[in-house]
Amino acid sequence: MSLTRKIIGSVAVMTAAVSAAVVATPSATAVPATIPLTISNDSGRSDEVFVYVLGEQGGELGYADAAGTFHPWPDAGSVPEPAPDASIAGPAAGQDLTIQMPKLSGRVYFSYGSKLDFKIVNDGQLVQPAVQNPDDPNRDILFNWTEYTLNDSGLWINSTQVDFFSAPYQTGLRTAGGELRHTGMLKPDGWDNVVSALSQQDGWDGLAQTGPDGNVLRVLSPGHAVGTGQIGADVLSDYVDRVWAKYSSETLTVVPYAHEPETKFFGTVAGDTMTFTDTSGAVVATFPRPSGESIFGCAGDLAAPNDDVGAIARTLCAGFNRSSLLDSATQPTDDPAGFYQDAVTNYYAKFIHEQMADGKAYAFAFDDVVNQESLVHDGDPAEAFIQLDPFSGAATPIGG
Repeated sequence: MSLTRKIIGSVAVMTAAVSAAVVATPSATAVPATIPLTISNDSGRSDEVFVYVLGEQGGELGYADAAGTFHPWPDAGSVPEPAPDASIAGPAAGQDLTIQMPKLSGRVYFSYGSKLDFKIVNDGQLVQPAVQNPDDPNRDILFNWTEYTLNDSGLWINSTQVDFFSAPYQTGLRTAGGELRHTGMLKPDGWDNVVSALSQQDGWDGLAQTGPDGNVLRVLSPGHAVGTGQIGADVLSDYVDRVWAKYSSETLTVVPYAHEPETKFFGTVAGDTMTFTDTSGAVVATFPRPSGESIFGCAGDLAAPNDDVGAIARTLCAGFNRSSLLDSATQPTDDPAGFYQDAVTNYYAKFIHEQMADGKAYAFAFDDVVNQESLVHDGDPAEAFIQLDPFSGAATPIGG
């Protein structure tokens, strides 16, 4: 959402990069330096819980303690070394814990049973868990995270499944006026239903990662699973070929800005390249025939800088993942009922969205195209919430 990652060797490193999506006009009401974050443990599990508040503040990467005080990571060498212990003892089953959430852009991690193994490298860059790597020390730990940005313009907080689908949780906020907003809750037995549906879907049945006891810890996202060989790199190739054929003789019109409907770009295919022009006929962007890894990761062939090229790339990425590019020559389409209907689609995203109580999820990087992401925002937040939910049965809504 608001931090970027780069790969050093086989590890993911968090680097500061504030997202344009959360840089807005300051709220008319001053947002305090911290707001309360209440973490509720409704998981039904007896495991000890550990919480981490990690991110970027004022251009520095670091962590916050339970009081909301920010601590920059110390500098390190070129070889990753253990980070200071940033863990906060979380709530026991059936209990709540309230800590202070500071102004930063980052993540709130939570783990069951064991502390996470974080490392730092170079000038205080954080080495994050990368469970697609079988040698990652966090591979056998059950954990998850929510993403948030709190700044002078308010709070943005969301659940995410971009990297994997794991321990269920909800996230939310309460406005200064008392309105409660939340997202991320699964339907009854939603965890089991996603795991089961993927295990029965041909070509998508190798994504689960199990712990030493044989229980499923998580389902890896296809963006990572292509790299590990757990899903075929060509799993979307048939759909890509049909899109390429369609727009070899037709024009794809992309209208990427909902607030600027007059801004349009026109794409046509010649050979292995799709070229987009603007209303004046000037070439704006070109894209090669995208690989499955580029589609799942919304990167590589579909890299999306923060400009018009990126806006087109985001639209294409969403259209390929949702298999909506053949349904309409004007994109993006905004009716979720039409998403994931082709036999060749992102079944990981499809099944997760189907099992979310509000239909919203961050199942791939640009799932926020036409607001399908599991995000809540307010310019004057009073408090925030994370609720750890049960793996089986029905969850209770935050505040319910």
